[in-house]
Amino acid sequence: MTRPLAVARLHRPTLGDDVYETLRSAVLEHILEPGDRVNIDALARELDVSPTPVREALARLESEGLVRKRPRAGYTVSPLLTVAEFHDMFDMRLLLECAAARWAAERATDAERESLVAEAARTIEGGEEGDWHAAFTALDARLHDLVARYAANPLLRESINRLHSHLHLHRRYFPYGQIAITNDEHRDLAAAIHAADPDRAEAAMRLHLTRARERHLVAFED
Repeated sequence: MTRPLAVARLHRPTLGDDVYETLRSAVLEHILEPGDRVNIDALARELDVSPTPVREALARLESEGLVRKRPRAGYTVSPLLTVAEFHDMFDMRLLLECAAARWAAERATDAERESLVAEAARTIEGGEEGDWHAAFTALDARLHDLVARYAANPLLRESINRLHSHLHLHRRYFPYGQIAITNDEHRDLAAAIHAADPDRAEAAMRLHLTRARERHLVAFED
C-alpha cells in the first residue's frame, strides 16, 4: 500500500458495506496498486475496525475479480490486464453489452427509458484530473449498469458488471480529452433505447465499445 486510504467516517450500522466501498475505491483509484499484497491487519487498524469486515470486503472484491487470494499467501490486488487480455475483455463486452442494449430497447418501461436519457445527459465539469477520473468512472458505470438492468436479465447484468471491474482498473490511464466524445456516444445510445429501436441501440453500443477500445489502447503504448 503506497498511500494512506482516504477514509470517510464509517457508520457502524453499515460497517460491512462502508469497508467494502472504501477498499473498492482504494483499488480502483490505485491507492492499493495492482499487484500490491493486502495486509488485513494493517487495513483493519487504518480503518479502525476488526479484521472481520475487512476479510468480508476482500471476499466480495475477489468475486468481482479486483483482488486475488492464494493459499498461504493471502490477498493481492489484481494486476492490470495484458494487451491480449484487454482485447478478450472487450470482445466479451461486445457480445454481452450489444445484447443488453437490444433487450433494453425492447423491454424497458417508459419510466426507465426516460431515466436513461436523463443519466446520459449528465456531464462532468471542472476539477482536477483525479476528480475527473472518479466522477467520470462513476458516471460511465451508472450508464452502462442502467442499460444492463433494463435488459431485464440479472445474469447478463452480473456478467457485465464483473467485466467493468477489470476495465476500471485501467481508468487511471484514460485519455481525458475524449470525455466529450464518450458522452456523445452515451447520449446516442440512450436515444436509441428511448426510441425502442433494438437495431439502432445495438449498433450504437457496438460503435461506442469499438471506439472505447481504441481510446483505451493508448495506455499500452507506454
